[in-house]
Amino acid sequence: MTIAALESLSFGLGRMAEAAAETGHRLCLLTSDRSVYRHELATLAADALDVVDVDTDNPEAVRRALAALPSLAGLINTTDTWSVPAASLAAELGLPGPDPEAVRLLRDKRRVREALYGRGLSRSTAVAVPPGPEGAEAVLRAVGLPAVLKDSAGTSSRGVWIVHDEEALHRALAEAEQQPLKGALFAEAFLAGPLYSAETLSWEGTTRLLGVLSRQTSRSAVVREEVAAFPVALPDGERDAIEAWVGQVLDVAGHRRGFAHVEFILTAGGPELVEINRRIGGALVGEVLCRTLGTNVYTAMMDEALGRRPRLLDTPLDGQGPAYGFVLVYADRPGVLKGWHGLDELAAFPGSVEWYPVREPGETLAHVGDQRGCTGMVLAEAATAELAQHRAWSAAVRVRPVIAGTP
Repeated sequence: MTIAALESLSFGLGRMAEAAAETGHRLCLLTSDRSVYRHELATLAADALDVVDVDTDNPEAVRRALAALPSLAGLINTTDTWSVPAASLAAELGLPGPDPEAVRLLRDKRRVREALYGRGLSRSTAVAVPPGPEGAEAVLRAVGLPAVLKDSAGTSSRGVWIVHDEEALHRALAEAEQQPLKGALFAEAFLAGPLYSAETLSWEGTTRLLGVLSRQTSRSAVVREEVAAFPVALPDGERDAIEAWVGQVLDVAGHRRGFAHVEFILTAGGPELVEINRRIGGALVGEVLCRTLGTNVYTAMMDEALGRRPRLLDTPLDGQGPAYGFVLVYADRPGVLKGWHGLDELAAFPGSVEWYPVREPGETLAHVGDQRGCTGMVLAEAATAELAQHRAWSAAVRVRPVIAGTP
């Protein structure tokens, strides 16, 4: 029997294939671009999973591809972009899956903010803003400065602007007017404090906090994720408070089952939501969860796809594995990637440093201001997340993408 994945995050296919096999099923990836998964496919055995090439933006083509699979038992998705189509197709085919309407709500960051504000779980609401100069008055009147402008359906940190003064506000609105937004532009209050993400698993009203990931972003007005580490060591009682808070947030947002990657700011007044992604964390988050917790967390994804309570909700997690930090290595300018300097130096650094390429030489990088400019990631381990982050950063600064020409 088959469990199909309608596209996926770039990393984690190997873990997913192992988890599917553990349930007695075979994983089949439906994708329109195999190059997204080049690292995973290059390191896996040729028969580890099946790959079907199909235009995943074409619902009818996906339906035909799914109909051709042997004994389809479940349909999964670990991306934001294909979360609504996957939920809708699962419902249409009578397969287990989330309520498509709940998924649509989670894909609309403005509606989520409004729902939380209405229940007292957010200190401010969200305000729709027209891109361009006319939007400034709405932001100043309803939100004030500093503020954050967002694409309501944005992904990979695209379409996010932090504005601290009116000059920056007008500049951000002008940029937003020139960008193809996936949803609609809105504004919300700026949250002061460090950024984290709660990695959770839910099933029909029960939410388990698997751990908290620290996150560092760029200093520029356009947000770009740079560094992450797991698991964050929290003071006594604070972990329980975050677990209770994130459970309330997910309940109000209608997330009833599966993984969630909940980004939040730990403000002076407690946690405040940034956004909810109804999936396992991206980049190397899934991998470090598996290593640190000492279990393949992707088995929960397969349980959910088959319509049964994930065993991971009840599995003792001693967390005796090492902590991990990883750094995203960006190109410093657009152009053609020729390779990297410094990869041969990584073995000299402490922390069993590993290199995970995201791009390959010969690729053109048109954007470097968001995750599209990431060329690879450096992963390091240590006894604590803090030490792992330091090790990963010290190694990553030696890796320098070589860029030639212009896109």
